[in-house]
Amino acid sequence: QVQLVESGGGLVQSGGSLRLSCAASVRILLFRMGWYRQAPGNQRELVAAITTAGNTNYADSVKGRFTISRDNAKNMMYLQMNSLKPEDTAVYYCKIIVDREYWGQGTQVTVSS
Repeated sequence: QVQLVESGGGLVQSGGSLRLSCAASVRILLFRMGWYRQAPGNQRELVAAITTAGNTNYADSVKGRFTISRDNAKNMMYLQMNSLKPEDTAVYYCKIIVDREYWGQGTQVTVSS
């Protein structure tokens, strides 16, 4: 059973930083992963994704502010979020694609103005 556990969310002021972590119960070396977010009333959207080779892509809204990374030895994925804005407020989820998509339970990020 594949399990993902996110951590690192919280309340931060506009302009601040947070680092999200995603711990996987499987060896992540061979699998693509990504961070998504969902704000109230909105659909879940891609924030950033990372391939097995370490190639990354970002939503336009977070380019230059967020950085996705992975540590295959620790089976961890991270999202460094800088220059946070109130519109970044959402529940953030990590996802891994193994035989199908698996999702974590989410971690709340709230950015106050």
